[in-house]
Parts: sequence; C-alpha cells; structure tokens
Amino acid sequence: MRRARGRRRRAFWGDDPDAACDFANVHDETGKRENGYTWTHHECDDGHAKTSPVGSFEANGFGLQDVLGNVWEWTQDCWNGSYTGAPEDGSAWTEGNCGGRVLRGGSWFNRPVYVCSAYRVRFNTESRIDNLGFRPARTL
Repeated sequence: MRRARGRRRRAFWGDDPDAACDFANVHDETGKRENGYTWTHHECDDGHAKTSPVGSFEANGFGLQDVLGNVWEWTQDCWNGSYTGAPEDGSAWTEGNCGGRVLRGGSWFNRPVYVCSAYRVRFNTESRIDNLGFRPARTL
C-alpha cells in the first residue's frame, strides 16, 4: 500500500477547519443562518449558503481550485469497504460494488469532518442530490 509523502494534514490549507472559508465552499455561518442547519459547522463565513460559482476560492499548491467543498465529487472508483486489493498505481478501482461509487471532498452541506479528500462515502450511481457533482478536467 502506498504511503503519503510529506506532512499529513486534514486539508491542503492545514488542520484548522475554520480556515476553510478562504479555500472551499463549506457548511459555515452563512449556511447555518440561511439554510437553518444546526449541526457542527465551520466557524467562518464563505458567503455561500449552497453551491458557489467555480473558481470562487483560492487555489491549492498545485493551482487547483474547488478541490474540497461545494459538492461531493463522484470518482470512477467502485465502492469497496476497505483498501485491501486496491490498485497501487493510482488507477481507478473498477472492481467491487460498481452500483455504488465513491464520493470525495465533502460539500456545502456537510460537517467539517467530511471536508477532506481522504474521507470517502458510497452513493448509488442513480442518486441525484444538489450537493453531489463531478469535476470536469482538461489538459492544455
């Protein structure tokens, strides 16, 4: 199994969940106030109660924006309960429960603990919810 290199942190901005509002659209003061959700939230204000426009927040060290928060991002990986047997080369895991795919990154709706690229959840591929999405990418 691969090991992470370098310092381990919850998010690319560090370990303080309340620093998230500069880098991600998360469940924050605005979401709590405007949506009425009372669960644990980030003690900051990103100005968005639900989804935000792409590119609204600072980029990470690789120049990527919107890596965490806003909407959970679908991955190509099929759901497996553990990493036992996972590909070690970074390729998609195309075996397992492929009717349930992996989502990562958390959303505007979630508690701080879920806004982390390492946290993953399983959703049925037919699910349609306003805090689920995907990341289109292009190469130059």
